Amino acid sequence: MAPTLSLAIIVIVVIINSEKSDGARILGIFPLHGKSHFVICEQLMKTLAQKGHQVDVISHFPLKKPVPNYKDYSLEGTLPQIINNISFVEIQSISSGNLAHFMDICGDKICELLKHPTLNNIIKNPPKDPPYDLVIVEIFAAHCFFAFSRFLNVPMIGVTTAAIYDWANDPLGNPSNLAFSPGAFTSLPNKMNFWERLQNVIFVHIAKYQFNYYSGLQKKYVDEYFGPGYPSIYEMSTEFSLVFVNSHYSLNGIKPFTPGIVEVGGLHIEDKKEVLIPELKKWLDESKDGCIYVSFGSMVKIESFPKETLEIFYSTFKNIAPVRVLMKIAKPEELLPGLPENVKTYHWLPQIQILKHKNVKAFVTHGGLMGTLESIHCGVPMVGFPLFGDQMKNINSYEKKKIAVSLDYKSVTEKKFTNALNTVLKNREYRYNIEKISKLYYDRNMSPKDTAVFWTEYVLRHGNVLRSPAADLKWYQIQLLDVYGFILFTTLLVLYVALFIIRIFLKIIFRAKRGDKDGLLSKKRK
Repeated sequence: MAPTLSLAIIVIVVIINSEKSDGARILGIFPLHGKSHFVICEQLMKTLAQKGHQVDVISHFPLKKPVPNYKDYSLEGTLPQIINNISFVEIQSISSGNLAHFMDICGDKICELLKHPTLNNIIKNPPKDPPYDLVIVEIFAAHCFFAFSRFLNVPMIGVTTAAIYDWANDPLGNPSNLAFSPGAFTSLPNKMNFWERLQNVIFVHIAKYQFNYYSGLQKKYVDEYFGPGYPSIYEMSTEFSLVFVNSHYSLNGIKPFTPGIVEVGGLHIEDKKEVLIPELKKWLDESKDGCIYVSFGSMVKIESFPKETLEIFYSTFKNIAPVRVLMKIAKPEELLPGLPENVKTYHWLPQIQILKHKNVKAFVTHGGLMGTLESIHCGVPMVGFPLFGDQMKNINSYEKKKIAVSLDYKSVTEKKFTNALNTVLKNREYRYNIEKISKLYYDRNMSPKDTAVFWTEYVLRHGNVLRSPAADLKWYQIQLLDVYGFILFTTLLVLYVALFIIRIFLKIIFRAKRGDKDGLLSKKRK
């Protein structure tokens, strides 16, 4: 027994040590305090941890249940978490398009977290046993955190929780043709007429200029906390080895990407096979005439909407009875009185399990990418009330594909809302289209999780080999304006020289002829 036991112990030790030696140590930096953004980042880091990598995750959202190989470095409490607390008034402020305000809240305020003991300790005492092999950071507005890659002297992978941002293409060396690639925060279609292309070019260039200006000011935080000698924010933005983008061509259209930009749309979706509470399951099972699910995500408080808007919602829900309505409301006690009898509210709901239920026929959403991807995953058509950011583009895109109906929350009426719900409930084309797109969206050679793991480990194996050489060129070099300018200048110079020579020859010939003519006249006079 003793030799057998000793052999078993040796085998276990060898297996454990082999797993440790194969795994990398990865630092994940996600300092934005918005839960909806962290969902995809958390899923990426948990997946890498499951593959045997040691991941240290800096965020405002520590795990409630520990996961092996996953260590939290919590920023919780430093900033108010954006969960079910964005009011209607704040929505209007955000949707105003004030980039300076946006960069202050999501950029400078986040960069100020570099003074937090957790982050400051890594800067002053980076781990050495073992050291970090890779940095993964969200690409959003706080670009000051890109300095960690240089500081730790390791490759850097970026994560965008939406389609790639307009200002990210240039530093990543990614081609972007504005003739058929509408700006991320526009509601323009892929097929644009002349005026739409003109609008697209102007809007995108203004957005890029403004963002680069405000993000460039974050260099002061880099100088303060990392020390002098670091390049500009823009230059550090060119140093990514790889970027994961939460998009897919079936929804976001055909776009050119370098090998260093990998689409992992739907990475955050995880069917945990949660069991619905008995009361809710019974209510859904009994919704034989169908049920509409209403949720504006993890950020927005529906209960804070104006009385007039909520009354329109209530009247519409009455109109579609006996169809039932299930609403996610953070604080039901703040909701306007008079909720119709066919409506049930909960402060939290397991969204995947709700959308998967056979009696859920439509999803009323604000158009956030995470929720709408889950709706597509489950094959449930939508009615969208886009509020800000990329939500307008998302819902407009879905409307063109006839998997959603778009409404304006500022001008919605009872009639418009009722018609929209009846359209997605009764027009079978919407259900057919979204089921078709769902199959297309998830028909891939690898799942989003496996794709993310493969390319992360690819960077760990090979280093910075996917980075586009275009990232080292100026914008006018990428557009070949210097080459075309040289060709034009050379052509004009050759033409000028040729004309100059021709003029000289013509003068010589003219003078020669004139001389001959004068000679003949002289002879005649003699």
